[in-house]
This record gives sequence, C-alpha cells and structure tokens, in this order.
Amino acid sequence: MKSRTKVVVIGGGIAGCSTLYHLTQEGWSDVVLIERDELTSGTTWHSAAQVTNFGMNQTMVGLKSHSIALYKKLRDDPDYPVGYHHGDGGIRLANTEGHMQGYRHFASMARGMGVEYEVIDAQECARRHPLISTENLIGGLWDGEDGDIDPAQLCQALAFHARRAGAEVYRQTAVTGLSQHRDDTWTVETDKGPIDADIVVNACGYRVNEVGAMMGVHHPVASMEHQYFITEDIPAIAAAGHRMPLLRCPISDYYSRQEKGGLLVGFYEQDCKTWGMDGISPDFSNDLCPDDLERVMDVLEGAFERMPVLQEVGIKRVVNGPITYTIDGAPLVGPIPGKRNAYCIIGLRAGLGEGGGHGWLLAQQIVHGEAQYDTWVIDPRRFTGHTNVELTALKAIEDYQNEFRFHFPHEHRPAGRGAKTTPLTPILAAEGAEFTVVNGWERVDYIKPTPDFHPSLTFDFDETFDVVAAEVRNLRDNVGLCEVNGFNRFEITGADRHRFLDRMMCGTVTKKDGRVGLGYLLNAHGMIKAEATIANLPASHTGPARVWYGSAAAAEAHDMDWLTQHLDPDEDVTIRSLTNDQTILVLAGPKARDVLAACARGDWSRAAFPWLSVRECFIGFAPATVLGVSFSGELAYEIHVPNASLFAAYTALRQAGEAHGLQLFGARAVDAMRMEKGFLHWKADLLTEFDPFETGLDRFVRLEKGPFVGRDALRERRADGPRRKLVTLRIDSTTAPAHPGGSLMAGTEVIGTITSGGWGHRTGLNLAYAFVMPDKAALGTRMQLDLCGDLVDAEVIAPSPFDPDHEWMRG
Repeated sequence: MKSRTKVVVIGGGIAGCSTLYHLTQEGWSDVVLIERDELTSGTTWHSAAQVTNFGMNQTMVGLKSHSIALYKKLRDDPDYPVGYHHGDGGIRLANTEGHMQGYRHFASMARGMGVEYEVIDAQECARRHPLISTENLIGGLWDGEDGDIDPAQLCQALAFHARRAGAEVYRQTAVTGLSQHRDDTWTVETDKGPIDADIVVNACGYRVNEVGAMMGVHHPVASMEHQYFITEDIPAIAAAGHRMPLLRCPISDYYSRQEKGGLLVGFYEQDCKTWGMDGISPDFSNDLCPDDLERVMDVLEGAFERMPVLQEVGIKRVVNGPITYTIDGAPLVGPIPGKRNAYCIIGLRAGLGEGGGHGWLLAQQIVHGEAQYDTWVIDPRRFTGHTNVELTALKAIEDYQNEFRFHFPHEHRPAGRGAKTTPLTPILAAEGAEFTVVNGWERVDYIKPTPDFHPSLTFDFDETFDVVAAEVRNLRDNVGLCEVNGFNRFEITGADRHRFLDRMMCGTVTKKDGRVGLGYLLNAHGMIKAEATIANLPASHTGPARVWYGSAAAAEAHDMDWLTQHLDPDEDVTIRSLTNDQTILVLAGPKARDVLAACARGDWSRAAFPWLSVRECFIGFAPATVLGVSFSGELAYEIHVPNASLFAAYTALRQAGEAHGLQLFGARAVDAMRMEKGFLHWKADLLTEFDPFETGLDRFVRLEKGPFVGRDALRERRADGPRRKLVTLRIDSTTAPAHPGGSLMAGTEVIGTITSGGWGHRTGLNLAYAFVMPDKAALGTRMQLDLCGDLVDAEVIAPSPFDPDHEWMRG
C-alpha cells in the first residue's frame, strides 16, 4: 500500500468510485480509494438503480445528463461492459393541475440544458405504460432517457478504468483516524498503515459522520429505511412487446420499474423510519434491515389501485436498506466547510442515477478549483451551524414522505421550522407576519391581511400579489420597516485589511472612514465568486478601526472559507464573524430620514449623512450601526443592532414611525423592488459560470489596478468576448412571473435562461433577468419565454426601470 498520494477517497460506493474515476479523467493518476469492506457493500449494492434525466434545476439536469452519457459509454465498453437498460422511458404522474403546471416549467428549464421532456395526458400515460389505470389521473411528465443500471457492475467498471489510468483501490482496509498538518496536508490512518495525502474526500455513505468525526466536523446527513419488493413474472409484461417504462407516483408515493419479467416496486410510506441515529454496528456491511411490509400497506393500497396487476402477482424478494438524506434533500458535493483540502460527496439519496455526474463535478472542483456549472445547489457550505442530527432527521422524514412532490414557488414545509430566530420573531408573528426561510432563519415574507390567509401553491401570481403591492405602495409613499436576519457580517481588522481586500476584489475598495462601497470577488478563472458590501468604521469606544464585510445570509461559510484561504501569513489581518450576533432592521421610504432623526441623536440630513455613509449611534438607547444603503431603490438605512438590544431598537423605530405612516414589509416586497432597480441576487443572478462583464458589472471592475484574484484570467476572457450577457426583460404576461431556469426561445432555438422574475409594483412591469446569447442582448430585442408551456413575448429593456439615476436612494 502506498505511503504517499495526492488524493485519498474514503468509501467504495458509487460516490467514491465515480470521484476516483473522474479524478483520473481530469488528469490526476496519483489517487487512491480506500474501502473498509468490498466495493458497493454499503447502500450502493441494494439500490433500485434508477437512472433518470429529471432534475428541478439546471445543475441537476446537467449532472444527470453526464451520468447517462457516461453509463452508455461504459455499457458499450468491450473491456468491461455494464448492464444498463437505457431509454425505457419514465413517467412522473400527476392528478392536479398544479403538478402538471410544474412539469411544464421543468420541461422549459430542461430544454436549456439540451434535454427534452414531454408533458402527456392520462390516456397517453396509459398507452405508454399499459399496466396503469387512468383513474384519478390527469397526466404526467415523460423522460425518454429513463432507465436502470446494475449497481455492482457500474462501480466495478469505474474502479477498473480508474486503475487502468493509474489509480489504486485498497479493499478490506478500514480508516481509523485522520489528522491534518500545518501545511494542510493529511495523514489517513488505516488498519494497514498510514497514508499521507494532499487531499481527502469523504464518500462514506451512511457512515459519513463516523469519518466526519475524525475530522472534527458534522455533516447534516441522516439515513432512512427504504423498502422495495420484486414481483414474480407478470404475463402482461411479456405480452407488451417492450420494456415497461419506469413509473413515479406522487399520488400514492411509490415507484416501479421492470426487473427481468416482473416489477421492482418501491415505497415512500408516511409511517417512515430513520436508521442509525444512535450509531451503526461495525458489522453492518453488505447487509439489510428486517423486512417491514406492514409499514407500507397504506402506500401499497394506492399502488394496487394504480396498477391492478400487482394484486394478482406474488412477491419474490423484499429489500429494506438504508438510504441517506441531507437537510434539504439535495446532496453535499464539494468543499467541507471550515476545512482545507477536504471534500465530501455524501447524502446521495439517488446515488446510482446521478452519482456519475456528482463525481464529475467534484473532480473538477478538486483539480481546477471550480466546476463547469455553478454547484451551489449541492455545495456543503450552503448550510451553517443549525444543522444538527435531530433537525436533519426531521427534514429527512419530511423529504422522504414527499419524495415525488416538488417544491412550488414560495413553498416552505413545516418540519424543522424555527431553527434560527431573533427576539423579534414572536413579535412579528403577532403582527401577522408570514415567514420564509433563509439558511434556517425565519424571515418575514409578508404581512398577512387576516390570520386565516393562506395563498395557493402555484406557478402563477398567487393571492399575495395585492398584499405585496400594498407593502410596496406604503414604502414608496411613506416609510416601511423590515427585519433582515442572518445577513452575513464579518469584522476585518488589522493594518493590512484594505490591502487584503484590494487583492480579493476586482474593483476599487472603499478605504475612507465612514464610507460604504459595493464590490465583487472573483475566482481564479475570473468568474464571480462573491458580492460584498464594505463599510469602514473608524476607531471608537466599540473597537479599533475596522471593516465590516457584508454578504448574503447563505454565504456565511462560503465567504469565510474563501477569505481565510487567501490570507497571507505575513499580513496583519484578522477576520471575525458577527453574523449570529447582530440583526438588521431596514428602514426605507421617503420619510425614513424623518423617522431615524426622531429616535436617534445627531444630524441625519443628506449633507451630514449622505448615501453610502456608515455611523455608530443609538436608536433610542439601543446601540446600533447605521449604513446608508438601499436594496429597494428608495431612501433606506440598514440599522445593525446587537440581538440583545433588538427589541428596544424595534420599539423605538415603531414609536417614531407612528407619525409618518410606518408599516412593516417583507422579503417578497424587497424582491419585487430590487428587480425594478436592477439589483442582483447572489446564486440567482450572480453565478460562477459568468464573469462580471457578462453579468453587466463592468463599472465594478478595474483591470488596471494592482493584482487581484482572477485578474489575469479575466483579461483573457474579456479579449475572447462574452459567451452570454445578463439582460433585463419585460414579460408580456399578467398572470405569472418568469421562473428561474425558464427557457427563452427564438423560434425553436433556446437563446437564454431566466435567473430571476417578479412583478414590479412601482413600474407596473412583469420583469425578469436572464442570460442570453450576446447577439440577443440589445435593447428592444424580442423573443419568447416558455412560461410553463405557454410561449409569451419578452423584450429586452434598459436595466433599472425604476429611477435609473438613483436619485430616490440619495433622498
């Protein structure tokens, strides 16, 4: 066994084998996989092994398409062929118009990735799958690429090709410890001796947290027992003359696929069961849980109604084994938060079907620093410290119970709510607030007009339209107050703080005390990595001269990793997180200055406290730091308050606002207003797939300044010209907003993809942002949006249709 290697991958299921294979495909041959038993002896061996192209965002569709292409290549490989039934087709059923509307959106989204789904009616579903009944059925979504693969053959083939490229695989080798050295390399202790490695990868399936504990980290992954059975041969299958399509049924919570002459039928019962919560026996390998068909009888009855043939056939075998879930159902593939040279590929509940793509994107991140897609939807850093075992298990149960039910826009399911709150959460709830969830934080979405107000789940504009319009109208005419909790906030101190930030950001860094600026951080490829507000606070009784670095709530772990990994040892820079210590109260509207002046001492006039200023003060008697910035386009102030004083500051602002018509507003109003101002959301419109010139951020780039991360790559990219351009669109629809991922069409050609959409209540426009081909970016260019199956006209308009000269923000 080697004593030194570049990468050690721990775990020999689909996750580990795919990562090892793709590392060799990216050109790294000095890589090792360690497996405590035999390959596929964890969850992989008993997988139902369905391989679908269906995904609910473009990254997932792209990685699944890669899996399918890879599996076809392995199937046809003469040296090590894999059993793969490709192209049987698959149907996702629906018995509500809402589900059908969602399928039409997903078809639009997938088209932008070169994938074609069909939305079909109930009769066509039955024609393609002759074993199903059309009772209580409207239609379904057809994926012609659907199929299934042999799990063991797939993993062995990936390992075979990795070995042939120079990788080594050590079976029957247990990892017993992990230690990291000062140069960020690792020693992997095993029962066969130690291996030193530059990089380690946790691909340990349901044993993920056993290895995580060796690193001193916890991953939000829990296991669920999952059962399926295999029937005896069914004569109707042989008579059909073709393989049965795969079936996934959100109506009755089951799935089926052909298995030889019968069916494999699996269940997502409501009376589901977690597994391994109190530890996993070291002897549990290549093993199963006891059968428990009694637990799935309610789901089985629904399956009988949909497929009556199941009532007439015997069961040959029952499988009950653990599968892993994360806290939001999507895998964790990428850097481990807070660690260097450590990655994970875990929580792959549909591991076989998409594992080829996950290993592909992870290998790209390890070798190149980024993947070709923006991988935030699977990034392990999208969660922060609230993700404990108990909360993860609650969300895993909820996801399991809703396996085939996608999330509608603005849908937040009830499990695990209240994970992160502030002293104002119950106060705002009493005021009628409906909450959305941002990185676990309960944030006001809108204020309900009545206690029993419950808007529909739909891809159309819902019943909150007029509620949000009223919030925007009062903010436009008077003044509004909104709590923004969880906003990422780092305090950066030290003599070299500005020099460090200048090296990290692609534009001019504001250095003057009392001033605020906005800037962008790039990766080594010249693509957008992060967006940050920079506020310079002078020395005071609260601390030395310092910079506040502010970014999106979800960016907490992501941005901290990025900044600390780029610190030079000889730089006098210290970074400390204040994210969980303070909360922002946003005061916005033309009367905001009057309200602030009524409850805070000092001169708050435009001359004394202009736009993009920062000042420490007291709101009433509550200590606060006020930034003159706006995300709504109106005169606005961000009031940062320690959580211990938050209620006092809120009370003072409410009392001061009574004379000026102050009302509460929420996140939906903010999103509507930022669309009108041309302001972008991180990981919606600001993506690692595009550079700042493609994203329309030219004014924030200074290529002529000193070196900064990504500068040389950005220069090369600029010389090559843009591949896409971000534009603002006016959508000719009064019934529905554009949805992220929707395809923009010129005839039958896809020319762009929606990133954000919403109604602008001040402008009366249905607005969207989209990346389009450069020759389609000129003002006045018309195209069509595939909006949930309907082609509606769209036109490129100038950015910031509300107050393009920013006069309102200056007050």
